[in-house]
Amino acid sequence: MDLRPAATALLEGEARALLTRLNRVEPFALHETMVPAAAPSAAARSAIERFLMEGRSRLRHRVGAYLEWLRGPGADRDPEWQQHQFSLLRWEFNSVLSHFDVFSEAVTQRSEHDVGVQLAGLDVAAVDALTTPGTPLADPPPVVCYLARGPGGAIRRVHTRIPGGGRSPVALIRIPRERMVGYGIGSSLVHEVGHQAVAQLGLLGSLRPVLYDIERHAATAAERSAFRYWGLTLSEVLADLFAVGKLGIGGTLGLMAVVSLPRRLVLAPALDDPHPFPYIRVRLSCAMGDALYPHPQWRRLSALWAALYPPRRAPRELRELTVLLERSLPRFVRLLVTHRPPALSGARLADLMPRSSRAPALLLTRYRSWARDPRSLRTAPPTLVLAVLGQARAASLITPEEESRLLGEQLTHWALTSSLHSAAAETRQPITASAANRTR
Repeated sequence: MDLRPAATALLEGEARALLTRLNRVEPFALHETMVPAAAPSAAARSAIERFLMEGRSRLRHRVGAYLEWLRGPGADRDPEWQQHQFSLLRWEFNSVLSHFDVFSEAVTQRSEHDVGVQLAGLDVAAVDALTTPGTPLADPPPVVCYLARGPGGAIRRVHTRIPGGGRSPVALIRIPRERMVGYGIGSSLVHEVGHQAVAQLGLLGSLRPVLYDIERHAATAAERSAFRYWGLTLSEVLADLFAVGKLGIGGTLGLMAVVSLPRRLVLAPALDDPHPFPYIRVRLSCAMGDALYPHPQWRRLSALWAALYPPRRAPRELRELTVLLERSLPRFVRLLVTHRPPALSGARLADLMPRSSRAPALLLTRYRSWARDPRSLRTAPPTLVLAVLGQARAASLITPEEESRLLGEQLTHWALTSSLHSAAAETRQPITASAANRTR
C-alpha cells in the first residue's frame, strides 16, 4: 500500500495548522493594555518586537517552503523523510513561541495597576545605574524589569542565549516581589545591573588571572584556599561591589535584608553556589564600602552583623574557613578597587563609582536639603536618590514608612518623566521630517 499521499495530506494539514497558530501571535503593542507611563522604553519595545517579528517571519518562510516542497518533489519522498522535515519545522515553531514567552511575563505585568508604572520607574533607575560616561557603559542596552516570586533576583543579560535559541535583544531583570520595599529595591536592582556591567567591561576575564596568580604563588595554604574561594565567587562579588559603589550603605543594608535567613543557611557555604555564603558576603560588602567611602559606619554595621550571626555558632570547618577569608579581606578588597581593567583605559574600578557624591556625610547633607525643599528630589539621578534615602535610613533620619512612600513617588515620577520624554521625541521626529520635505 502506498502511504505517501496520506502522509503528504496529513503533514500539509499540520504545517498549515502551525501557520494558523503563528498568525494568532500578535505584537505586544496590539494586545497589552498598559498606560503609557508603564511601557518599557521605546528602545526596549522596538528591540523586543523586532526580535520576535524576525523569528516569526523566518518561520513563515520555512513553513511556506516546506508546503511548496511537500506539494512538489517532496510528495514522492517516503513518509519517514516527510515527517523528519516536519519535525524540524515544529521544533523551530516551539522555539518561536518560547521566545514570546520569555518576554510575555515582563511585558504583561506592565498592565497591572501601580505595578506597571513602578516597573517602568525601575527601568529608568537601572539605566541610570549602568550609564557611565567615558567608558564602554556610556551607551547602555535597553533594560526591562519584571517581578517574580521567591527571594532571589536575576538578570538575562543582553545578547545572551535564550531558550529556543537566539540572543536576548534587551537586558531582562527579575526583581523579587518581596524586595519592593525600602532600600531592598535599589540593592537588588543595582546588583543585577552590576552583572551587565561586569560582562560589558570584561572584568571576569581581567581579574580571574590575577586571582589565579595569587593562588599559585601563595606563601601559605590558608592564603591559597582563601583566594581560590574568592575566584569561585568573583562574579557575585563584583556585582555586590557595583551595588555598594552606586548606593553606598543602602547597597549593604539591602543585601543584609536579602540574606537574613535562618542561621544554618547564613553560616553554611554551598560549594556549588557562585555567591559567597551570607555571613562572609555581608562582611565583604562592608569592607568594600569602607574602602570606597571610608567611615566608621561600615565597621559598626559589620560588627552588628557578626552579633546577629555569631560565627562561633558555626561548625568547626566553617569557622576555620571564615577566619581564612576574613584575614584575606583587606588584600582582596584592595585588589578589587585598585584593579585597572583594559576596558577602562588605565582607570581603576574605584573610579567607575560616583565617589564624589556618595560619601556618607554628603549624602546626609543632601537628605537634609531635600527635606527642606522636597521638589529638588525630583531633579536628582535615580541612583543618587536611592543612595541618599538608604543613608538616611541607616542614620535613622527617615522611617521605613516614609522611605517607602518617597520611593513609590519617585518610581512613578521617573516612569512618567521617561514616558513624556519619549513622547516628545516621537513627536519631534515627524515634524522635523516634514520641515525637511518643505525645504526640499
